[in-house]
Amino acid sequence: MLCRTADDLYWLARHIERAENTARLIDVTRRIALLPDRFERGRAQSTSWRRALEALGADAAFEAKHGKFDPDAVLRYLTLDPDNPSSVISCLRAARESARAQRTAITAEMYEDLNASWIDARQKTWEQLRDDGTSAFVDWVKSRSASFRGVTIGTLGRGAAYRFMSLGTFIERADWAIRLLDIKSSGESAGDAVDYYQWSALLHALSAFESYRQSHRDALTGDRVIEHLLLSESNPRSLAACLIQLHRVLSRMASDPRREVVRQAGALASEVRYATIAQIRSRDLEAYLQDVMSRLVQLGREIHREFMDAPDEDRSE
Repeated sequence: MLCRTADDLYWLARHIERAENTARLIDVTRRIALLPDRFERGRAQSTSWRRALEALGADAAFEAKHGKFDPDAVLRYLTLDPDNPSSVISCLRAARESARAQRTAITAEMYEDLNASWIDARQKTWEQLRDDGTSAFVDWVKSRSASFRGVTIGTLGRGAAYRFMSLGTFIERADWAIRLLDIKSSGESAGDAVDYYQWSALLHALSAFESYRQSHRDALTGDRVIEHLLLSESNPRSLAACLIQLHRVLSRMASDPRREVVRQAGALASEVRYATIAQIRSRDLEAYLQDVMSRLVQLGREIHREFMDAPDEDRSE
């Protein structure tokens, strides 16, 4: 497969996953922001939305454009702002462009499904989003992502194209397992009742509440939620589950299992898979998340170097 094709398919999957996770970010932020100010210890509602932008790494760009962290402005920036590369509309546009460039590498059903999502997205306006409600928009994004994922699983052959799309999906989802957890874990503890609501909101936003309850029948606690979102292999969106899948895909793709890209993926997957919440807490949760995030970024660079950096003859085409 040409490096250009591999790169487009990889980023097609990443942008679809990013659109969905941006919607999930909006969902958990909105849920937490609904708490009355008195439970947030006098902090303005905009604090939650500021943390959302910080988790995305977009706080500086937003502030340069808008100045203050107004909730409506942040919501618009994350949903329909074409100048924000991580907004839902920008991610869907980028995914559709990648799909159009590689129509012969994907199935007709995949392209039609993604193109339908893009047509719907272009027709959405800020006024419509406000009238219909944020929840309706979040549900629409998640349903379109699920539809494309289902069509891909059901129609795309299990060859190189499928593997590159799997790489994009799982590395993006692993990245967001950290970013979304940071929304809650970076804030102060606000007391048992409010903490319960916030951790519950995070689980619901990640579609992980039911799987959490299947594993933990007693009280919902912060450490158990963190463990479920980072270390539980039964949660398909957990960090551990994503890293294990990444290592499996890379092991199949690499001609030599000792290649650096496989080694990095395997080392990170093993460390997370066999970690305990006590070990993570002992070294500080924020430091742990930052370390894993930096290693994910390095793994992404290694994937590009190994599979997508075109040799000179490909660049000249």
